[in-house]
Amino acid sequence: MPASLNSLFKRVWKSPLIFSLAVLLIVVVQNIITTPSFFNMSVTNGILSGYIPSILDEASELIIVTLGMTLVTAVAGGQDISVGAIMAIAASFCGLMLNGPEYRTDVFHNPLWLAIIAGLLGGALCGAFNGFMVSVLKIQPMIASLILFTAGRSLAKQITYGQTVYIMNPVYKYLGVQIPGIPIRTSILVSILMIIIVTLVVKLTSLGLYLQSIGVNSSASRLVGLNSSRIKFMAFVICGVLAGVAGLVGSSSVGSVNSTDLGNAIEMDAILAVALGGNMLGGGKFSIAGSVLGAYTIQAITTTLYAMRVRADQINVFKAVIIVIIIVCSSEVFKTRFMKFAGKAFNRSVRKEGLR
Repeated sequence: MPASLNSLFKRVWKSPLIFSLAVLLIVVVQNIITTPSFFNMSVTNGILSGYIPSILDEASELIIVTLGMTLVTAVAGGQDISVGAIMAIAASFCGLMLNGPEYRTDVFHNPLWLAIIAGLLGGALCGAFNGFMVSVLKIQPMIASLILFTAGRSLAKQITYGQTVYIMNPVYKYLGVQIPGIPIRTSILVSILMIIIVTLVVKLTSLGLYLQSIGVNSSASRLVGLNSSRIKFMAFVICGVLAGVAGLVGSSSVGSVNSTDLGNAIEMDAILAVALGGNMLGGGKFSIAGSVLGAYTIQAITTTLYAMRVRADQINVFKAVIIVIIIVCSSEVFKTRFMKFAGKAFNRSVRKEGLR
């Protein structure tokens, strides 16, 4: 193997995204083999449909939540496990503003824009609570967010007077289904918009550098003048707002606010997406692109398993096995040992060729 090729192989192998990309490629190839129409897309009833649009649509809420989870993980070295409950709380505030005391109506009691702002403020308030617990009281992120994880859905239920709120006005569907005249589902457009906004914020401002610096060494960051508590608090607020956006998109897509089901278990997939994206779960350096790729990989696996007619109660078992394999293969211990094994095999092949 030429030295340049060997060097390229090592750089690719050490990339944190290599296994996520490999799995995504395997999933795509498997779908092409079993489903020749995998890449086929058509406009049905005025909206783009097909396997790929379906994956993009179903991954939209996960991607939005994963963006916030990435920032929190980078700066705090822990995860916010309450994002699913925050989605329900934000959607409940929005539903309350739109429907008022009625659990089913097609008449808005308040303007839609005001209800959206109320939902996002609800998400921001939840993020601020978690941020206060972590940045001021110095509680470990997962323990701090366990409060809302436990009580958040009950709180959301109380906001809507214990009812599942059905928002029958078709205008509400614009947020999560389709805007008339645009053939792409709004959920896809919103997720792409959130990716662009978060990427621009962390790249064009100092926030990304501050998050990484504090995540790597909070004490050293304070010595150079960074207010680590304030930045951690800000990251949790951003995470709460993004979870609120995901909650509004999710409730809009089904036309109702069901605090029990909305965002259920999404926090686990978000954490896995962050890990699969090559981000350090202990904080520090992070990659928005990696997290997005991890989220799409998880959703592609889920969609493929459903297409293979795997039962819903078996999906998580298959997905867990696949994800365990990815995480193990992407660990530094596995990579180091594999490189040693590959190097020995290469040297043996070279010696055999020399003897000939």
